[in-house]
Amino acid sequence: MALQRIDASPKSGQIAIVHLGLGAFHRAHQAVYLECYRQRSGDAEWGVCSANLRSSVGLVDGLRDADYRYQVAEYADSDSLTLREIGVIEETLFSGRDGADEGMDSWGRDRETLLARMASADTRIVTLTVTEKGYFLNPASGELRVDDPMIIGDIASPQQPRTAPGLLVEALARRREAGIGAFTVLSCDNMPDNGKRTRQAVVQLAEHRDAELASWIANEAAFPCSMVDRIVPAMTDADFERLTALGVTDPNAVVCEAFTQWVVEDNFSLGRPSWEVEGVEMVADVAPFETMKLRMLNGSHSLLAYLGALAGIETVFDGVNHPGLRAALRRYMLEEAAPTLEMPEGIDLDAYADSLLARFANDSLRHRLQQIAMDGSQKLPQRWLSGMLERSVAGQSSPCVALGMAAWIRYTAGQDLHGNSYPVDDPLAKRFAELHQAHGSDPRALVAAYLAMDDVVPSKLAADKQVAQAVLTAYQTLTQDGLAGALAALERN
Repeated sequence: MALQRIDASPKSGQIAIVHLGLGAFHRAHQAVYLECYRQRSGDAEWGVCSANLRSSVGLVDGLRDADYRYQVAEYADSDSLTLREIGVIEETLFSGRDGADEGMDSWGRDRETLLARMASADTRIVTLTVTEKGYFLNPASGELRVDDPMIIGDIASPQQPRTAPGLLVEALARRREAGIGAFTVLSCDNMPDNGKRTRQAVVQLAEHRDAELASWIANEAAFPCSMVDRIVPAMTDADFERLTALGVTDPNAVVCEAFTQWVVEDNFSLGRPSWEVEGVEMVADVAPFETMKLRMLNGSHSLLAYLGALAGIETVFDGVNHPGLRAALRRYMLEEAAPTLEMPEGIDLDAYADSLLARFANDSLRHRLQQIAMDGSQKLPQRWLSGMLERSVAGQSSPCVALGMAAWIRYTAGQDLHGNSYPVDDPLAKRFAELHQAHGSDPRALVAAYLAMDDVVPSKLAADKQVAQAVLTAYQTLTQDGLAGALAALERN
């Protein structure tokens, strides 16, 4: 194996960025860009404080015990690996609740420390990777879900926030009171117009507290949009064993692909690192790149996840090497997703589709389909349904997405086509179970009930009788004839 090792830069003790969501993606993406920037430029002022909001206090403490250093294993393929030590994180905090087994009976072990850090004049940027559901926005309307218990709690007790929007509002309120300028809020989650949607969540929550505060945030804080791209699977025992064989015994290590991309709207209220020297694309408009990635990469990932998981296929690598699934992915990308995109001159979408299939076929990654299938109710509106709606309005069909919707509906039953059970990890899992309980024996009623969920499916799309019939037909074929029958029917369509 061709192996390259790169050590971390020295610690500086300076923190100018707070990150919410200390997960694997942040550690393999934004932190890597900052580490590389620090090494290249010598600019050590942009250290990071990373916080977990809901779970994984063990990761927070584990990184603290390791002097905030960890390894990122970047695989180009099974024969080419870069081991990169990351040291740009200067502090880790925990503001959530990990459960009784952690001895925590209340929220917010480090919440006050986190709020003080965010309110400090030293902090100039707050970045987020809290997943789509962490913004508490209705996927269809984009409005703040003020009926969610967590948001209700933040409205009632704004100085003890539990959510990312709540933390942002309280920190910005403290800065305003202290006469400190508003920081930049940079979402790095896979949502269309993620900066605008983050601004919507924060300003709407602030309005429940103080109209003048909401106006100040709207006028003074920057909320740039961004597009992030790197495949970062959840770590497995096999991943740790591979690293141990290379002499790396790091419980906080992350495995990812070698490819990485970051496109950021150049709109910052208090300055930023010169990220462009590390290949970050600083642009005036992120939207075309964002939509391209959501519909082509993330959309095809979801199509593969639901169809593959129902057939008992475990990983992206295994799925993309299934001839019928690979053909369906390519058809979806080029015939249904690409025609809805308006890209800058020079972007070759055929080549982009080929590059995605090649990345999915990276034999060094074990990206589990069950991981990708999480939170479908939050992801599918932007990955599939917005493009399907555009095609519906234009009188065009979307047979691949119709099959994907059928697979998602069947997947949420919690049992694959072979009778194997699995947990359905989704904020609406309870509602899904109730729908399957009520309509499981009547496919027509079940599909109609799912399409009637106006917090997931745009009402204009649900009203399209051809769309409804296409999803129903695909559902019946999938459940009666299995994956092979559904793919054969798709090929004939």
